[in-house]
Amino acid sequence: MNHRAYVAAVGLLIFVAAANAQTRDHNEIVRVPNEDPEMATAIAKARATLDDFLVLWRAQPSGASDYKLKVRISDGENSEHFWVQPFRPLNSGFEGILANEPKLVKNVRGGQRITFQRGDITDWGYVRGGKQIGSFTVCALFRRAPKEQVEYYRKNYGFTCEP
Repeated sequence: MNHRAYVAAVGLLIFVAAANAQTRDHNEIVRVPNEDPEMATAIAKARATLDDFLVLWRAQPSGASDYKLKVRISDGENSEHFWVQPFRPLNSGFEGILANEPKLVKNVRGGQRITFQRGDITDWGYVRGGKQIGSFTVCALFRRAPKEQVEYYRKNYGFTCEP
C-alpha cells in the first residue's frame, strides 16, 4: 500500500455562507494517512449507503437540500477528495461541478465540470432541518482537524456527526 495521505476538502463551499460566520478558507484540507481505519470506515459506510442516498436525491423530499457527492481525484502521486455539487448520473458514471479549489492536484480546478465513476465516490451528504446528513468523511476528519476548525463547521454548517 502506498504512503500517500488521504487529503480532503473540509469546506462544503455552501453557496450562501452564514451571515455572521467568521471568515475561513472553505478549501481547507486535512491530511490523513491512507491506512487510517476511521477514514476507511467512513468511506465504506458512505459507499454502502450510496444507493439509499441516490433514491433520496431523486425524490427531493421537502426540507432536504444541498445534495453533494465527494469524489477522489488523482494527479500522479497526489490525490485529493472534493465535493461535487450539483451532480447528476449519466449512462455510465456521473458528472458534476467541482465545489472546492484543489490544494495538491493540478489536473482540475474549482468550478470545473467533471465526470467520474461510482468507484471514485468516497462520501455523500445533504442538509435536512439545518443539519448535515451523511458527510461521514468530514466527521472522520474532525478527529484530526484543529478544534477551532471543527467548531466553525459544527456551528455554521450543522455538523452533528450522529451515527
